[in-house]
Amino acid sequence: MDYRYDHILIRYGELSLKGKNRSNFIKQLYDNVRHALHGFPTLEFEKQHDRMYIYLHDEDCDAVSDVLAGVFGISSFSPAVKVEPEIETIVQTCFQMMKTQKPGTFKVAARRSDKQFPYISDQINRMVAGKILKNTDWKVDVHHPDVKIVVEVHQEAAYIMTERRQGAGGYPVGVGGKAMVCLSGGIDSPVAAYLMMKRGVRIECVHFAAPPYTSENAKEKVLTLARMISGYQGDILVHVVPFTDLQLAIYQHADESYAITLMRRMMMRIAQGLAEKRNCQVIATGESIGQVASQTLQSMQTINAVTTMPIIRPLVCMDKVEIIDLARAIGTYDTSILPYEDCCTIFDPKNPATKPKIERCEKYEARWDWQSMVQTCIDECEDIRVQVQEEETNLF
Repeated sequence: MDYRYDHILIRYGELSLKGKNRSNFIKQLYDNVRHALHGFPTLEFEKQHDRMYIYLHDEDCDAVSDVLAGVFGISSFSPAVKVEPEIETIVQTCFQMMKTQKPGTFKVAARRSDKQFPYISDQINRMVAGKILKNTDWKVDVHHPDVKIVVEVHQEAAYIMTERRQGAGGYPVGVGGKAMVCLSGGIDSPVAAYLMMKRGVRIECVHFAAPPYTSENAKEKVLTLARMISGYQGDILVHVVPFTDLQLAIYQHADESYAITLMRRMMMRIAQGLAEKRNCQVIATGESIGQVASQTLQSMQTINAVTTMPIIRPLVCMDKVEIIDLARAIGTYDTSILPYEDCCTIFDPKNPATKPKIERCEKYEARWDWQSMVQTCIDECEDIRVQVQEEETNLF
């Protein structure tokens, strides 16, 4: 619509179901929205129990909307015109918004939250539609209109909208605690990180590097992926673990078929150590049932046995096509498929165990002092904080 909007109305969606936690969720969303829009200095913000409002002043509505579309916790939002809650003003504003547009079909949907307003919703619908029908070539279609005019009448103001934009959904980042995400550089783990943030969980990432067997390009690829998804929470701290010595020790002391299982057990121990150090409540991975040898249920059980910390697997029941589609949607797929191998693919055994036994793993692990090597990995990891580049959309 070629009409100058002066506000954006934000709907909470799923947050409306949170009961006693609702006020905390709304406050976190309010803070996240303000931080995401810090590049628009003249905006004003107002939060209410069922809506949030942004006063645009002279800021570009489309530019603000593009940023809002990536903020988790928003169900939908609409550019709006704010007017006095008087029927004549509402009717005239709706008419002015429609009369300059190419005629088509329309529908009016009024919502009267102020029950003291002297006209019920159906009366508002009829008065607005009557004005437009009598003075323009627009026609009514209540089932499939080209334009739906939404009028929300509150005690202090009325808001008029003609479009509804989809929000990112989920919960505001920060309401769901904190997770340590294992970020390999493949297709799956960046998607898992994205989904954790979508559920309101703030994340840090751990990456296992094995130089010289893995290249500096592989490390930069992981940092690029972290940077690409960092905009959803502002920045991401990536812990790069020097895994080479521990990985070689595994091959020296254990049967090759158990190498991947033992590596994963060591990774979980290191991830837990870092998670506890960084006050994370869970570990998260990009595993999906049956996708590779280490992701059978028996393998997951054997790997899980080394940690008491919950392991969240957001992709566990998704197939590869679904994961790839989501990777493409969030923009990480093309980077994920760059041919720089991580430590698991470099040392991938020919016949990995798909039903590894905990007892056998413990027997192999008893052959050397892995505890000190795990601690060394935790102590000597490199911490790198990344955020999106200026030309990209940094929400925070």
